[in-house]
Amino acid sequence: MSDAELRRIADGYWEAVLDASPVYATFVGDHRYDDRMDDLDPAAESAHLDVVAALGADAEALDPATLSDGGRVTRGLLLAEVDNLRTRVELRLAELASDQNTGAHADLLQIAPQTQASDADSAARLVERYRQAGRFLDQAAERFRAGLGHGRTPAAVCVERSLNQVDGYLASSLDDDPFVGLKAPPEWADESGTKRSGADARETAWRGELRRVTEEIIRPGFARYRAVLADELRAVARPDDRPGLCHLEGGDEIYTALVRLHTTTDLSPQELHDIGMEEITERLPAEYAEIGGRAFGLHDTAAVFDRLRSDPALRYTTGNEIMADAAEALDRAKAAMGDWFGRLPSADCAIVAVPDYLAADAPAAYYFPPAGDGSRPGTYYVNTHNPGERSRTEAESIGYHEAIPGHHLQLAIAAELTDLPAFQRFGFANTAYVEGWALYTERLADEMGLYGGDLDRLGMLTADAWRAGRLVVDTGLHALGWTRRQAIEFMLEHTPLDEGEVTVEIDRYIGMPGQALAYKAGQREFFRLRAAARDQLGDRFDIKGFHDAVLAHGAVTLPILGDLVDEWVASLAA
Repeated sequence: MSDAELRRIADGYWEAVLDASPVYATFVGDHRYDDRMDDLDPAAESAHLDVVAALGADAEALDPATLSDGGRVTRGLLLAEVDNLRTRVELRLAELASDQNTGAHADLLQIAPQTQASDADSAARLVERYRQAGRFLDQAAERFRAGLGHGRTPAAVCVERSLNQVDGYLASSLDDDPFVGLKAPPEWADESGTKRSGADARETAWRGELRRVTEEIIRPGFARYRAVLADELRAVARPDDRPGLCHLEGGDEIYTALVRLHTTTDLSPQELHDIGMEEITERLPAEYAEIGGRAFGLHDTAAVFDRLRSDPALRYTTGNEIMADAAEALDRAKAAMGDWFGRLPSADCAIVAVPDYLAADAPAAYYFPPAGDGSRPGTYYVNTHNPGERSRTEAESIGYHEAIPGHHLQLAIAAELTDLPAFQRFGFANTAYVEGWALYTERLADEMGLYGGDLDRLGMLTADAWRAGRLVVDTGLHALGWTRRQAIEFMLEHTPLDEGEVTVEIDRYIGMPGQALAYKAGQREFFRLRAAARDQLGDRFDIKGFHDAVLAHGAVTLPILGDLVDEWVASLAA
């Protein structure tokens, strides 16, 4: 009975999430909320927390001893999610979300190309949603103003990057506008993609409505949002010598909470800083010497870095080359994954170029998971902007991180675990697990024989050094008072990333405090748990079984991940 009660609570929690985040509901394939836009008003945020906290209290009242093994995992995750929401609301983190990655403008622009109407009724309701886009952007701007009233000034560089994104969108053609170009309902075309009878007229009328809404509501809303960024936030923004949270009143408290939220550990900023310093100054240089010696005949880390940065043969010349290499690596990974994973996802993984209006301020790649209703595959977005700045050596490790065996495999499998509560299948709360898994798989890909050669393995080391460096610079910026330039110089000294890549990354860490810590924190735990399991099981250790065990419950906290591995080991050792 307790499992049934817990499922009721978990389902209620998921309904509360979708009710508060209707855009996210559409994204995961639930179209009941297609006519609604998210509400950023503080009162709505507080009301949502009240509902979720009450459900959390119900879950806490359940005796774990009366639950199944899976039920105990669900209860622990649900309680963690309630705590995370409480942290976000009580610290008023929405007041700080004006950056180029988490800003309301970025959310709208990133999700629109992923949005598809499920049927004709959904298409009509999506028009109603986007009639509310101006209100949504205005609410975001009001939260930024409220933050200024509390002395919460943004970092100047993040304001400039957000302005660049908004200006790029406003300067783009309406013909290419992502809101005008929402994906039409599948029912308007047959299996070959040919429009059904009468569908042309219906789609033309629908797109005409979307165009009017975009011209009359969405773009004016972006213009008002831009004015707040340019005229109010920019005037008081923190300069590059004070970009971190530690320069705000209460900033240390906020950062400590964000570290705990993103890593799901009790490690302090200083402890994480020290872990990163050890990896990037001691362990990784030895690997660079070994692989750099095989690839270039160079054993000095600085010399390897210089070659990786300066050799024009190691740079792309066209975006088509970038896309071709990404597709080849993905095909290789698809062919090999059955040897390393017992459970495989049904959903495919598509490759798409990052839209032009986002590309200049976007990372080298990112991933969107498939829709829960099967209407959209997983999508691996590849940035083809300025191909001369993209390293050929990093392409494969990025692909294995973002697609297979990284994000696509983990997130698509989670979405297909239909026996689990929906919040476990579609949630992204536990960054250390999600990003730790993806970073773990960059090294796993080498064990799987996926890398084309030592140049690609140097890309793998680049990625690992980059994530170890994040432990140093994120804590340096937000806890230790580093300047933006200090952070950039550290990454340039200890990784082969060029200054353009490093600068985009540092600005991301400035705008998303604590998030970058999750990658290395999670990766280290996956490897630690795997090594411990292998030691305990000896010849009985099975890599497929280990992977299936850690992927069987969706994204979990690191403490719960440890419990899952312990239970798997115990089941084999008995």
